Amino acid sequence: MSGRFFLDTNVFVYEFATRDPHKADRASKLIRSAILSRQGVVSYQVVQEFFSVAFTRFQKPLGLTAAEEYFSTVFKPLLAVHSSPRLLLEALRIRAEHQFSWYDSLIVSAAKQAECSFLYTEDMQDGRRIGNLKIQNPFRKPTS
Repeated sequence: MSGRFFLDTNVFVYEFATRDPHKADRASKLIRSAILSRQGVVSYQVVQEFFSVAFTRFQKPLGLTAAEEYFSTVFKPLLAVHSSPRLLLEALRIRAEHQFSWYDSLIVSAAKQAECSFLYTEDMQDGRRIGNLKIQNPFRKPTS
């Protein structure tokens, strides 16, 4: 993994996936690498989406103390992209050109704005390129 990389919301959600140890382990390794290498990036959208899921859809919802701890130790070091007119305009163009959903367009726009080489997500086409950005599914099991 060389260069900056963007982690989509599902990476953080899967870190808590008790029913899928493969995804939980892979997510933990990616997040750890993102923080230690200082090459990982997220946007405010990722933080907002994660906490929405963590508070309402986790089997055991995160409490205040756990949420504050997770924000401070995980998200704060990675948070690099804020909402802006430039981000939104680029997302509109991406949506029109690539027919992504609005929220996926915002993620791609944020990854591009942060000059990331890779976007790690399960939600978009694995291997697809958008300019210099390559989308990769970090949870895809290798085929034999």
